[in-house]
Amino acid sequence: MPVLRHEHGLLRSEALLYALAAGRQIGGVPTVVYDGGEFLLMTELPGQPWPVAEDRLSDDQRQRLRADVGRLVAGLHTITGTGFGYPSHALGPLAATWRAAFGGMLDAVLADVESFGATLPVPPAAIRELTAANADALDEVTTPVLVHFDLWDGNILVDSSSGTPRIGGLIDAERAFWGDPLADFVSLAMFSDIRQDQAFLDGYWQAGGPVLLDAGSEVRLALYRSYIYLLLMAEITPRTFTPDERQHREATVIPALATELDILRNRLG
Repeated sequence: MPVLRHEHGLLRSEALLYALAAGRQIGGVPTVVYDGGEFLLMTELPGQPWPVAEDRLSDDQRQRLRADVGRLVAGLHTITGTGFGYPSHALGPLAATWRAAFGGMLDAVLADVESFGATLPVPPAAIRELTAANADALDEVTTPVLVHFDLWDGNILVDSSSGTPRIGGLIDAERAFWGDPLADFVSLAMFSDIRQDQAFLDGYWQAGGPVLLDAGSEVRLALYRSYIYLLLMAEITPRTFTPDERQHREATVIPALATELDILRNRLG
């Protein structure tokens, strides 16, 4: 089965995040029981994915749980490393700077886009040029943090077994990389704006989360959203989407990617 360039050795990244979280006594993630290289055996976390539990939650419960998610993510963002990039080294050794690592990540996904013939709002070469022209914003990031990068609602478990809903945990960390913790704010608010999720932000900042939302973060968020949207487009062919699935994905992602590219273009004047 064909995979994207960054997807080689994904389980190594997932095992690393869980092991480092356990070493720092950070809760909310599975414990690795056995690492077989090609597979992982992990403890089961309680609960159901957030979208399954959503209809049973009151507004107050939603706000409380989002704050709890913020606290868990703040804990994960205390895990720091010595270099930037994918722990699996799927795209090469870790880089000394975030600009270099993220540039390599973008190059890889744009190569995937070209290999699989994904539809984009502009040619890949134009995206390369535009993202490179905004890469100076990445120099604000000097400490490699282990970023989950797949914290959409389906990977957040809600446990209602005791009667009072609580967060059962965060799962599926195989997309993790060493980079800017701000990048986690993309999947936490897919096709939306994290600033609309005040409960999450309150919990995150109360727990000491290092991310600040300022003028510089706007450009970085546009770069990270562009990256995740490119991944979503590149994976359509290797994951053998049906025609209806392809149409829905393209109708959702292409306009969203165009919006982020406009943000990057406007920054340049």
